[in-house]
Amino acid sequence: MNVLGIETSCDETAAAVVAEGRKILSNVVWSQVATHHPYGGVVPELASRQHIEKIVPVVQEALSRAGTTVEDLEAVAVTRGPGLVGALLVGLSFAKAFAYAENLPLIGVNHLEGHVAAVYLEPTPPPFPFVALLASGGHTNLEYVVDHRHMVHLGGTRDDAAGEAFDKVAKLLGLGYPGGTVIDKMSRRGNPDHVRFPRIMLDKTGFDFSFSGLKTAVVRYVHKQQAAGTLRVADTVSAFQEAVVDVLVAKAIAAARAKQCEHLAVVGGVASNTRLRTRLIEEGTRAGIQIHIPRPALCTDNAAMIAAMGYWRASQARGVPLELDAFSKVCRWKHPKAPEELKSCGS
Repeated sequence: MNVLGIETSCDETAAAVVAEGRKILSNVVWSQVATHHPYGGVVPELASRQHIEKIVPVVQEALSRAGTTVEDLEAVAVTRGPGLVGALLVGLSFAKAFAYAENLPLIGVNHLEGHVAAVYLEPTPPPFPFVALLASGGHTNLEYVVDHRHMVHLGGTRDDAAGEAFDKVAKLLGLGYPGGTVIDKMSRRGNPDHVRFPRIMLDKTGFDFSFSGLKTAVVRYVHKQQAAGTLRVADTVSAFQEAVVDVLVAKAIAAARAKQCEHLAVVGGVASNTRLRTRLIEEGTRAGIQIHIPRPALCTDNAAMIAAMGYWRASQARGVPLELDAFSKVCRWKHPKAPEELKSCGS
């Protein structure tokens, strides 16, 4: 089965063709970084306009690179949320029209499930069940992945997401956008022990996160050092990054241990962070837990992960649901297989 995936949840216009939920035939991403860079973050209205301009040529390029025609497709998978509603509606509207015109099943995919599905595209995906740490600009969650279609929510951020904290600290220091990439590179030149920022909720039981307090601590420190003329930017961002990584690693390893899982997947844009990847592998080795991290191109927003998840949802599709709508926040419901709430809006 060849599935066309479409992703427009934030500031990347992406389309991909994936075969059998595992083999990437094409994966095209049109980045809007240059558009949003002057503002230090994503401007929703501009993102939507860029998606409108690029969605058709990006899909055409994905089909061309895959060497497929419309006749070779068996389903269309599209991100329906969570994300920026205006941006989501561009991809969703296009996918509805495309699926209707070509008489193909339309499959709505939860963006968070899509990130988890990125590990299925690697040569050795983790066996079920496994724990997944999803860290991105909009979300920082821990999920217990039961099978391809179901995952149980273990915990999440109570305020800022990890990626959001990276972007806000980068903006505070005038380092540009996207903040995660800039801080990752600059931190390699800094001293992570220059100052110790708080590890919020690291001393709490459970698997929730909080990064707002850390962000506030960095803001106060930066203002104080700027006033004294003693601010060392590389050391500051290195110390900030270490605080984020400490919390993510500790919580993720603890969740895997609590669920007695020997496999831990780390997905989302923040999973591209080199310090996080290194620390997770080190701590995972000590704990006897195998770490699964997709290649960087599959960590950031892309359509291959949406197509992969769409493949596993395809058996549940019935016709072309033109009433399918976008949503900005995660919706939850109970599933008879799981004792806790599931984060899933894809069926």
